[in-house]
Amino acid sequence: MNYVKIKDMEYQRPDKNQVVAKMEAQIKAVENAKCASDILKAREDYNRDSEYVGTMVRLASTRLNLNSRDEFYEKEMDYLNKTLPELQMYDLKFTKAFLDSPYLDEAKKSLNPLVITMMELSLKCADERILAEMQKENELTTKYSKFVSELTYDFRGEKLTLGALRKYMQDSDRETRKEAYNSLGKTLQDNSEFIDNIFDEMVKIRHEMATKLGYENYVGLGYNLMQRTCYDKEKIAVFRENVKKDLVPVITRLKKALATRLGIEEMKLYDEGTYSQNDPKPILDAQGILEAGKEMYHEMSPETAKFIDVMFETDAFDVMPREGKWTGGYMTFFPIYKQPFIFANFNGTTADIDVITHEAGHAFAYFVGAEDMTPELSLGGMETAETHSMSMEFFAWKFMDKFFGDKAQAYKYKHLFSALSFIPYGIIVDYFQQIVYENPNMTPCERNKVWSDLEKEFRPWLSAEGIEYLEKGTRWQYQNHIFQSPFYYVDYCLAQVVAFEFLCLSLEDYEGALATYIDHARRTGNYSFVDLLKLAGIKSPFEEGALKGIATKIEELLSKLQ
Repeated sequence: MNYVKIKDMEYQRPDKNQVVAKMEAQIKAVENAKCASDILKAREDYNRDSEYVGTMVRLASTRLNLNSRDEFYEKEMDYLNKTLPELQMYDLKFTKAFLDSPYLDEAKKSLNPLVITMMELSLKCADERILAEMQKENELTTKYSKFVSELTYDFRGEKLTLGALRKYMQDSDRETRKEAYNSLGKTLQDNSEFIDNIFDEMVKIRHEMATKLGYENYVGLGYNLMQRTCYDKEKIAVFRENVKKDLVPVITRLKKALATRLGIEEMKLYDEGTYSQNDPKPILDAQGILEAGKEMYHEMSPETAKFIDVMFETDAFDVMPREGKWTGGYMTFFPIYKQPFIFANFNGTTADIDVITHEAGHAFAYFVGAEDMTPELSLGGMETAETHSMSMEFFAWKFMDKFFGDKAQAYKYKHLFSALSFIPYGIIVDYFQQIVYENPNMTPCERNKVWSDLEKEFRPWLSAEGIEYLEKGTRWQYQNHIFQSPFYYVDYCLAQVVAFEFLCLSLEDYEGALATYIDHARRTGNYSFVDLLKLAGIKSPFEEGALKGIATKIEELLSKLQ
C-alpha cells in the first residue's frame, strides 16, 4: 500500500451540492432496486463517498487544532459545522430506505448483524426536526475548542498553555504543584462566566435535541450517540457500584499509606498525580522518546514494527506544545488514506511516554484493522477503542528502561497506581454528566455542588480545600470531554479494567497475551464490547462483583513494585 505524509494529504472542501446529488442518487438506487445486490452496491457507494467527507472533516479539524489561528481552517470548520448536520439528514434517508427495502432480509445474509443494529440506532439519534440544534451544538463545540486552545496561564512570569502548565502541576516539589494549581484556578475563575455560559448552552441545546426526538432527557440520546449496543444506564450503574464497593476502599487505603510515606497530612488535589518524593521523569527529550518508541515497537512484534515504520514514514506525530495549538491529545484516522495520526503536547513528564504507548495503541488498532474495517462499525464503540490504547500501555512495560533507565520500576509503580486511581475520577466525570443532563436547568453553583459531593463519595482521600477557585467544585471545568464528548469518559474506566486483565495475562505469558491482544484488535468492530471480552476470555465489568479479583491482583502488584 502506498502511504502519504500527513502534511501532503490534500484537503478539499466537500461541496454540499455535489455530495447531496450523490447521496440522492444512491437513495434512489436503493428505492429502485431490483434485487439485494442492488442495495448492497448502493451501500458500498454511499459508504465510499461518506468516507471521503469524513476524511476532509478530520483533516480540517486536525489542522485547526494544530493552529487555532489558521483563518482558512477556521472558516472551513464554520462551513462544515453548518453543512454536516444537513448531510446527516441524507444519511438518515439512505438508512431508512435501506432498512425499508423489500430485499433487506436477503441483504442481511451478506452483512454483519451489527451493521443493521447500527443503522437502526442511527435513526434514533438524528432527525430534520433537530437540524438547527445539531448545527448550534457543532458551533458551540468549535467555539469552546478555540477558546481552550488560546487560553494561557500566568506562572512565574510566563504565559503557559495548559499542556505546558501540567509539567509544573506534576512537579516533585509540592509547593510548585500548589502554585501551578492556583494559577490554573485563577485563570478558570477569570474566565468562569464564559465557561459556565457555554456549558449551560450546550446542556440546554442537547436537552432540546433529546426531547424533540422523544427522549426524557439527553442521557438516552447520549448513550445512543456513543453507539452502545450491549449495555445501558442500568449496567453502568452496576459498574459504578462495583467501583465504589471494590476499588474505592483499596485506593483509599493505598493513598493513605502513600500520604504517610510522603509526609503529607492530607492529600490535596495537587498531590493526586504524585507517587514518590521524586517522581520518575523520562531520561530522553522529545525526539529521543519518539526514537525509543520506534525501537520498542520493532522489538515488540513484527506487526508493531510494520506499524511504527509507517507512522514515521508519514510523519504521523505532532507532539510539541506551542501557542495556538489545542491543549489535548488524541489519535485520529483518515479513512480514505487508511492512515492514523497522533496529536499531543509533550511536557517532559511521564505523560509523554503515555502518548507513545496510549495513542499509539489506538493507532495500531486502526492500522491492523483498516483493511477489513466495516464503515458503519469502524473499530466498535469507544470503550473498545480505549481498550486498545490502555492495554498497549501495559504491553510497553517490558521496554520502559529505554525511557526511564534505572527508574523504570518507579515508572511502572506510578503508572499502575495512577491507572487504578483514575477509575473513580472517570466515574465522577460520567456520573456528573448524567446528573447534569437529567437536571438541565441546574445553576452553575448547583453543578459545582454535584461535583464536590461526587468527589467526597468516590475520592474520599482527596481535598481541593485551599486551592483558589477549584475548591468550589469546579475541577470539571478543565475536562474537555465534558464539553465536547458527552458520556465518553466512562469508556476509559471500562477499558482500564480490561487493560488490567491484559496486564495480568502479560505478566504470566507475554507472547501469548500479546497475540490475544492483537487478535482482539483485529476483530474489533465485528463484535460488541461484551462479546469481544468473551472471545478474549475476559470477565465483563458489568457483572456484580467483577472487580474484586482485579482489585486484589493490582494491590499485590503495587506492593511488589513499591
